[in-house]
Amino acid sequence: MTKQRVELALQAFDSILPRSEGEGKTEQDALLDKNAPGTNCMNGGPVTPTEVSRIIDLRSDTVTQPTALMRAAMAEALVDDDILGSDPTAAKLQENTAKMFGKEAGLFVPSGTMGNLIAVLVHCEVRGSEVILGSESHIHYYEQGGISTLGGVYSHVIPNERDGTMDIRKVEAAIRPDDDHFASTRLICIENTHNRCGGRCISVEYTDRIGELAKSYNLKFHIDGARIFNAAVALGVSVERLCRAADSVSICLSKGLGAPVGSVLVGSQAFITKAKRLRKALGGGMRQLGVLCAPGLVCLDYMVQRLDCDHRNARLLAEGLNRIRGLRVDLNSVDTNIVFIEISSESSLGIEEISEALKRKGILVMTMDRTRIRLVTHYQITEDDARRVRTCFKEILVNSSKSATKNGFV
Repeated sequence: MTKQRVELALQAFDSILPRSEGEGKTEQDALLDKNAPGTNCMNGGPVTPTEVSRIIDLRSDTVTQPTALMRAAMAEALVDDDILGSDPTAAKLQENTAKMFGKEAGLFVPSGTMGNLIAVLVHCEVRGSEVILGSESHIHYYEQGGISTLGGVYSHVIPNERDGTMDIRKVEAAIRPDDDHFASTRLICIENTHNRCGGRCISVEYTDRIGELAKSYNLKFHIDGARIFNAAVALGVSVERLCRAADSVSICLSKGLGAPVGSVLVGSQAFITKAKRLRKALGGGMRQLGVLCAPGLVCLDYMVQRLDCDHRNARLLAEGLNRIRGLRVDLNSVDTNIVFIEISSESSLGIEEISEALKRKGILVMTMDRTRIRLVTHYQITEDDARRVRTCFKEILVNSSKSATKNGFV
């Protein structure tokens, strides 16, 4: 897409775009100017949302609106029938992603859940195979047991450590001997960053050790890399280096990167050939797929380099919230864009009461269990938003404490 065609496409959205402040530039100018006012994080490229909202939505980084440039890319995407293998935009996204990760080939899939499912089923082709994975992993916790239901693959669960890793000695001990009494261990999976462990980054060194262990036992190694770019940015390494030891990686475009939909699965050409057949069987093959792949290309070009802004805002939130009586945040666990808040016994409000009070103030959060709230920063959350959230939490907790004291509850 030429710059002229982008500008023409953006004109269609001019009526719903807010005008930039400062030098009097139009929003179209701002979208094409990395350093323009109105963009979140000056080094982050054209990421201005296409709609203005007073809601601060911290439920997940999946809630974002596509940027105007993403919408323009979708409108202008060159497409063809991808079932027949001829959609040029899909081919470009798959090729670019695979190259970025140092793998031979890539495959667009509708969701990370499908990407993980396909990866496990390709690596564990024989029913009754076994995969070793963490107790808090997304594959084990949030994907309906699909690897078992659809693939006949048994999950051998190892407790996750607080940092999202698994004790490598326990992983090795879990590998089954070649004995007819046991399932056949064929795959080890890790998650990076690790969602339920607070967005923790899994280091290059640990990932390499898992890769070496897998290779020594002739096993395959898959990374659920839904937020792998967050990990790479936080660790200061390339995604290629971070995932070098893995046989396959599933990368989500609609989480930290802000695309409206989709993930890309990368691996060897032989792996992707099998994965494509499974995608079709699962109903994931689509025709003019380029419309969905186009915003993914925008993400790879513009959204990766600004992720450190989300990490800084998460740290700003965490440090401020940890100073509020009734709240606890493990600051050592805030590696990327996820913050877990523990509601302590000092709080006179329960987790649902706090969540509802925040909602009345225009702040949306996710309750994880009876005592924990999760906040996830993303490109539509600014530093001012983070400060407002801290202020609102403090107002809610302080006012409830005063009310409880007045009524003799404490």
